[in-house]
Amino acid sequence: MTTITPPAYVTQSEEQYTKGYDPRIARRILEFARPYNWKLWLALLLMLGSTGLSVAGPYFIKIAIDSGLAAGDALVLRNTVLLYLSTAILQWVFTYYRVNLMAWVGQSIIYDLRARLFEHLQQLSLSFYSRYSVGRVITRVINDVGTLREFITWAVLAIARDLFALVGIVIAMLSLDLKLSLITFSVLPVMAVATWLFRRRARVLYRRVRAAISWVNSVLAENINGVRVVQAFSRQGHNYHNFSTYTNRYHLQQGLAAAKLVSFFVPVVDVLGAVATALVVWLGGAAVLGNEMTAGVLVAFVLYIGRFFEPIRDLFRRFDTLQSTMAGGERIFTLLDTPVDVQDAPDAGTLPVIEGEVRFEGVSFHYSDDPSPVLCDIDLIVRPGETVALVGETGAGKTTIVKLISRFHDPTGGRILVDGRDLRSVTQASLRSQMGVVLQDPFLFNGSVKENIRFGRLGATDEEIIAAATAVGAHGFIAQLKDGYETSVEEGGVLLSVGQRQLISFARALLADPRILVLDEATSSVDTQTERVIQGALARLLKGRTSFVIAHRLSTITSADRIVVIHDGRIAEQGTHGELLERQGMYFELYKTGFQE
Repeated sequence: MTTITPPAYVTQSEEQYTKGYDPRIARRILEFARPYNWKLWLALLLMLGSTGLSVAGPYFIKIAIDSGLAAGDALVLRNTVLLYLSTAILQWVFTYYRVNLMAWVGQSIIYDLRARLFEHLQQLSLSFYSRYSVGRVITRVINDVGTLREFITWAVLAIARDLFALVGIVIAMLSLDLKLSLITFSVLPVMAVATWLFRRRARVLYRRVRAAISWVNSVLAENINGVRVVQAFSRQGHNYHNFSTYTNRYHLQQGLAAAKLVSFFVPVVDVLGAVATALVVWLGGAAVLGNEMTAGVLVAFVLYIGRFFEPIRDLFRRFDTLQSTMAGGERIFTLLDTPVDVQDAPDAGTLPVIEGEVRFEGVSFHYSDDPSPVLCDIDLIVRPGETVALVGETGAGKTTIVKLISRFHDPTGGRILVDGRDLRSVTQASLRSQMGVVLQDPFLFNGSVKENIRFGRLGATDEEIIAAATAVGAHGFIAQLKDGYETSVEEGGVLLSVGQRQLISFARALLADPRILVLDEATSSVDTQTERVIQGALARLLKGRTSFVIAHRLSTITSADRIVVIHDGRIAEQGTHGELLERQGMYFELYKTGFQE
């Protein structure tokens, strides 16, 4: 099988986790278990009882053989057998309730953790999502959290059970026969060396497995989101070949490599256990023949040997879960620790109902991971109710300006004021509740048309929803849909045309009755006829609202109160359409080359 090398971003973006156990990660996982401490303690008590009963089993066999069979005492034999069965039944009861308790605790902790992750993801700024693929985010919330569920539900108490069982079995073996115990323990140094070698290789392999599944999810999300483009260019066969030959095969290779390592190591434990058993039977059998030991002791000891290596074998199997948990936990907490770039100040106040004046004072901006300036010394005053069109070449900084107004980013220099109040001194919720945003690529959520329009104001009545849709010219086509306003648009609005989705997004923004309205290339995706419908509505709906319009169509720009030309992150010129044409500056050149219809 050809070895696949993943793209550089797969190995670079995955945290290079190198520890088999990290107490810091374990402590943070246990923090989520704190609300369920009493259930964990109860499960621990049940586990201790179950383990103690399990350790007692071989000793009852010894009594049955030595004090029952060998002594010819049927009563002792019967009572010992009944006691042995009673402990087995009681052990089953303890295990039943322990498993149920831990399943409940595990699922509850995962519920809390996923809720915390979702809340944090909702708060992270747009800059995070520009460098973090959807597939990787899904991997964290689904796969890595699922790994933690398995660890919390099954592995935590299983590891504790195995350790307690080992201690109890060692004590029982030493109390039965010191010599046979030392013979049994003689294979442990070999096992320790094998474990050390296994762990070194396993760390690398399990990290690669986690990186591989992240790559698979990333490619899947990309292809599903871009399925229209894939089908439009008949790329299905090519994409399938790439996925199966590289992405999926890399995951297969890493999974098989990890399985191969485990399949080699687990039999080592079995062989060492068989060697210890053979030595004990040989030397212990000789002792029985020489009347130096009873048959009951030998049988009990052989049973203890089997139980001695069983928790050791189980602990090795748990190392797989532990390694995955530590790696998954590291990625989850790295995500949770990702700072929210835009946060409300501790003393942030609520922005009262605004008039809509927006003032830029020496505003500059660059992204945290790129010192190149996007905006430089922007000074701009927009009066309440004024419509300002932002024009300029692609990459000039127009969209960044409206993102700063919405406070999706904070300026790296200067400040932005609304009605004289610095945006950083008010809460984001109170600001955005008075803003409406319509983007170039409208996004609709899975649900009905009515629910998507109501997204702008959850308390809106059906009559207000219809009025908003009518105002932007969307009522006509909505009424003709199969179920009208109750028609499901599916995820992303795939059942509607681009123009229809845009009209619904207009209705959604306008239903919120914003004081500040941002239209970012909002009419670029609609046809000329649909644009005429929108233009008629906008002329009335923009009146009285402070509006920022980014557009390339002349019809959208000429109706603006003022046009601001952005070039290389600076304001090159501003004025009305007629004034700028008379100056024959940059706007005049843009008009001749790019804005003419």
